[in-house]
Amino acid sequence: MSRVRPYLSCRVLVLLFGLFSSLPSAFAQEVAMADQSEVIQARDVVVSATKTPVSAKQITSAVEVITGEELEQKKIRTVIDALRLAQGVFATSSGGPGTEATVKMRGAFARHTLVMIDGVIVNSPTTGSYDFANLTAENIDRIEILRGAQSMLYGSDAIGGVISIYTKKGIGSPRVGAFMEYGSFATFREGGSISGAKGLFDFSVSASRWDTSSFSAINYSRGAFERDGFHNTQVSAKVGAALPNDGRAEFNMRWYDSRTSFDGFADSGAPADVFGARSTSRNLILNGTWTQPITTWWTTKLTLSQANERLRSNSGNAGFNLNTRQLIPARPTSCFPTFDACFTPFSSDLEILNRRLEWQNDVRIGEIFLLTAGYQLRREEGDSPGFYGATEPSRIISSNAGFAQAQINLWDRLFLTAGGRHDSYNRFEDATTYRVTGGYLVKETGTKFRGSYATGFKAPTLNDLFFQGFGNPNLKPEKSLSMDLGIEQSLFNDRLQLSAGYFWNRFQNLIQFASGGSLCPPGSFGFCPINVADAKTQGWEFAFKLNVFTGLDLRGQYTHTLTRAFDTPGNPLGGDKRLPRWPVDQASIGFTYQPIEAFVLNIDYRFVGARNNNLSNNPSEKLGVFNIVDLSASYDVTKNWQAYVRVDNLFNENYEEIFLFGRPIRSIFGGIRINYDLPI
Repeated sequence: MSRVRPYLSCRVLVLLFGLFSSLPSAFAQEVAMADQSEVIQARDVVVSATKTPVSAKQITSAVEVITGEELEQKKIRTVIDALRLAQGVFATSSGGPGTEATVKMRGAFARHTLVMIDGVIVNSPTTGSYDFANLTAENIDRIEILRGAQSMLYGSDAIGGVISIYTKKGIGSPRVGAFMEYGSFATFREGGSISGAKGLFDFSVSASRWDTSSFSAINYSRGAFERDGFHNTQVSAKVGAALPNDGRAEFNMRWYDSRTSFDGFADSGAPADVFGARSTSRNLILNGTWTQPITTWWTTKLTLSQANERLRSNSGNAGFNLNTRQLIPARPTSCFPTFDACFTPFSSDLEILNRRLEWQNDVRIGEIFLLTAGYQLRREEGDSPGFYGATEPSRIISSNAGFAQAQINLWDRLFLTAGGRHDSYNRFEDATTYRVTGGYLVKETGTKFRGSYATGFKAPTLNDLFFQGFGNPNLKPEKSLSMDLGIEQSLFNDRLQLSAGYFWNRFQNLIQFASGGSLCPPGSFGFCPINVADAKTQGWEFAFKLNVFTGLDLRGQYTHTLTRAFDTPGNPLGGDKRLPRWPVDQASIGFTYQPIEAFVLNIDYRFVGARNNNLSNNPSEKLGVFNIVDLSASYDVTKNWQAYVRVDNLFNENYEEIFLFGRPIRSIFGGIRINYDLPI
């Protein structure tokens, strides 16, 4: 694939702007002024908690917002790097850039976190989780992290919480920008963007390219030496139009094409440098929404969305065993069941499709009551003869759901929400969920109390149901109970913001692979996923933000998470054991210093405690504590040109987020960024 050079990106973006500039310019000034006002207010508004815009001070859920300004200020390249600093969240990668990256919340598994990009569900129908490996931070307006069970509004996948990612909206006079960056591991990044508003229309478009090499996915400290590369091209666009009577139509698109080299295992599961292992991921995410006030008290919103991924993998031709220091060539016969001195090559070609239609209606009754009700149709497909059998390669899971939620606001002090949802599936039993929340704001002291109680469920995935030789079509949805309590305090005219909370989750019918005997379908290997495990998680979350004085800000968070698997018959987790890959303690502290307007310095420290790698809590695979410090600094040479530097892992910590897989050592990157107003 040819490299996307900055001048090519800019030419494309200028052509796109030319198209918009030819559109009618009536009411341009009014629309631009309205957009400016909306952006200013959006910093204090949360949408994901209720599916309606609500002031942050009135939110009764545990939510955190990461703004696009923060991503730009810290020079964060990927969404997964931003999520590493969030409370209640544990983000991991299996090696360097481009390797599998997932997020877990409040002790749940990665498949229990629903991820949405501009309203598009991007969780994989095959694994249940979303792989953040290829999602860069360009053109992102904000990330809303909603902790706790949210199945009442969002259905399956939302037992642990919801991460909603929103693309920037074009405002004001059209601007064009570009950046170039070079650094460690032969890394080269480049991109361009254009955004603005013209008449009734607004637009925001970006394109970027990222190439890197010279980093091994398997940890160097374990003897790895092979270089694994990553190549990513990404395009993002949001186009909106103002309609009569305060209506709005909006189209969002994000496309990325990534190629990654990866490592794996050989010889009875020993870590190995794998030569020639490659994967290619092509993703197209599309969303269209139409929002229209029908009357002064009734607004309707229609959403159509689709996420399509084509994933191809080739396991390579040899594996270098890092334990025995022997090269194991690939052999054509299967390793199963002995796995001795074996490296079996494989290739896969998987295409998955996730479609959703949602019709939402918001009805306001007076000043204190808002009713939200809607219908959702969801369809998940997977197509791969090697995964699901040659006779019937495509499998489909579809569901119909209805939901309703009531919000009550009394005197701008007492806030209540309650709602329910019913999901009907074509492959397994239906699921009914509910959620209630409450909050009280003491305006005189700046204190807010909040709490929630909810049920949740997670539908079995295509792999759980149909994977050839291992699937179990008799599975039931996983279920959960969730509760949290919290207090938030603002002091000194909001210069200091404190929050503390307690959460508790109970998971039932968790799907785990086990020797199922009669529970496994005929023709399987007798080892299949079954609804056998129960678990509990609970913990505490603390956070603060402090504006010490103009130009100096501090922020921090600490999360204490306890996880336990219950001793139920046939449970492969066993009894009274910690769930895998969950640290009891994790924390982060951030520091932003701007002594003059042109210069900004950011320092972020992250601590992650020890955790177990596997279900059996094997002490030989326990992962140790690590401490990471990242630094970034930028200087505005002129009002249009900026130079910056970023240092990741400043003190060169040698650590693993996932057992056997390494993370980058001290890495230094430098770049320039330009932005210009277009003379139109």
